[in-house]
Amino acid sequence: MSEDKQAAPLFDANQGKVLAEAALRSITASTARVRGDDFLRILVRDLARALDVTYVIAGRVIELDDGDQGIRTLAVWGGADYLPNMDYSLRHTPCQDVTEQCMCFHGSGIQADYPQDSLLVDMRAESYIGLPMIDTEGQVLGILSAIDTKPMSEDTRLLALSLLSIFGARGAAELQHQDREQQLESKVQRRTEALLAAQATLVEQEKLVALGALVAGVAHEVNTPIGVAVTAASTMSSYVDALNQCIGAERVSRSELQALAQRLREGSQLIERNLARAADLIGNFKQLAVDQGSQHVSEVTLRDHALSVVSAHGPELRKVGISVEVDIAPDLRSWLDAGRWSQVLSNLLMNAAKHAYPNGGPGKVTLAARMALEDGLRWLLFEFADDGVGLTPEARERVFEPFFTTKRGQGGSGLGMHIVYTIVHQMGGQTAVAASTPGAGCRIKLRLPVRDR
Repeated sequence: MSEDKQAAPLFDANQGKVLAEAALRSITASTARVRGDDFLRILVRDLARALDVTYVIAGRVIELDDGDQGIRTLAVWGGADYLPNMDYSLRHTPCQDVTEQCMCFHGSGIQADYPQDSLLVDMRAESYIGLPMIDTEGQVLGILSAIDTKPMSEDTRLLALSLLSIFGARGAAELQHQDREQQLESKVQRRTEALLAAQATLVEQEKLVALGALVAGVAHEVNTPIGVAVTAASTMSSYVDALNQCIGAERVSRSELQALAQRLREGSQLIERNLARAADLIGNFKQLAVDQGSQHVSEVTLRDHALSVVSAHGPELRKVGISVEVDIAPDLRSWLDAGRWSQVLSNLLMNAAKHAYPNGGPGKVTLAARMALEDGLRWLLFEFADDGVGLTPEARERVFEPFFTTKRGQGGSGLGMHIVYTIVHQMGGQTAVAASTPGAGCRIKLRLPVRDR
């Protein structure tokens, strides 16, 4: 009899070991290829089945709005299916004991042991076992607990202790991995926002640099007609002196008076023409500067607008020997943000001046535009073409990328064409390099939706 009594516990122990190993293999196999919340959902379901309990909860320790610690459930198995996740306070619950890094087991009478825990009442809980999920630094990240509506036997306790210990460690690793991913994502987001802010600053600086170059070019261009007008005015002053002398003489010659009058007329006409030329240059520059500083949609006569932009950039274009042909119908109009459209044309022209003719001109640039009906929508189709050196295959692929430039170290910022791309897409349009091969020039097509207002 004594031998039989000694054999029984050995059989029970072996049987428990077999059950534990079978459960371990089964749960390990079902969770091997899943991560994060999916792992926890499968885990709580399979633990409930292996332990034959009604509830299994996996939760993360959080701070509640009132400052107390709580649990935010990540996966809850409720007997037949998953239950909705929830937040609850740790105060007066068995989970509070678990978060103090200890195993908590109540084989029966759990509601009497924690009379203030209303959740246990709602669950009709009778027994409870829970273990903390602790990270590699010894911090409790969450809990893993099994709750049943009937008492929990010693065999179940031992099996639960084994399984919860093993998979609690795996759960802690998953939570720690999630925390690190979140920290990394947060860091990447902060870095990305900083880079975008820096890029936006550089783009604005590039616009100011372009406007500064435009100011310098216009100032140089305006100096010529104003200088001619000043010279003509000075010459006219000498003609006036000669006229006074002629009038004050004893004898006045009709031919001399007519000659002086003709010279005065020619001088005034010269002054008038050159001052009008200066006024046109200043007007074009003023309109371009005002447009680029505003974001106002208005009806734009596309040919006149393009000619004004070309005129404003005249000094820079002539410096490298570029002529511009504007192939746009005089009556073609569209509702556009004139300021941003001016920036697009300016950047296209200056990109050609800087890159299309590295050895200087002569060169020819063509600006063409027309309306078209595509896919039931009206579009403004704009084409920019030059007969310069063209683009290499790499440059063609990357031409609209920010900071890409073939003039690295020679004053190129790599933002000019990126600004074109950004503005056109902000306006709801599209950009494309239509054709460009080394030595055969470059053609860039833009497509903008036509607005009625």
